[in-house]
Amino acid sequence: MFSATTQIRVRYAETDQMRYVYYGNYPQYYEVGRAEAIRNLGFTYKQLEDLGVMMPVVEMSIRYFRPAFYDDLLTIKSSLHELPKSKVQFHHEIFNEKNELLNQGIVTLVFVDSTTMKRVDMPEVLHEKLSNFFNKEN
Repeated sequence: MFSATTQIRVRYAETDQMRYVYYGNYPQYYEVGRAEAIRNLGFTYKQLEDLGVMMPVVEMSIRYFRPAFYDDLLTIKSSLHELPKSKVQFHHEIFNEKNELLNQGIVTLVFVDSTTMKRVDMPEVLHEKLSNFFNKEN
C-alpha cells in the first residue's frame, strides 16, 4: 500500500452559509492530496502530462461525517490499496486538528493518451516508483 499526507487550511471562500466547508469543495481537497502524493514519489502531474498522459476522473464516491470550518487545518491522507495498471483508485480521508475523521472519498481515474484520449497503461516511470510499495506478485 502507498500512502501520503498533506495539509491544507480552510479558506473563508470555501465555506457556505452554515459556516461549514461547502460539500462540493471536498473533491478539490482530494485533488490536492493526489497531486502531493504523486509529488512525494518524486514525480508530478506536469511530468505525467509532458509524457502525453492524462488522468481523467471516471468515478467518485464521498461520505461526510463531520463538518470542517473556516481556518481549520485539515490533513488529507491519500492511499493506493493496489498497484495501478490502466486505472488508479485513490482512497482519501480528511481529518481535522483533533484527528477526527471528517470525510472519506474514493476517486477512480484512468490513464489516457492526451492526443487520442484512449486508455493506456500507467507510464513505466510511475509504475517503477509505486511498485516498491506493493508486493511483487501484484
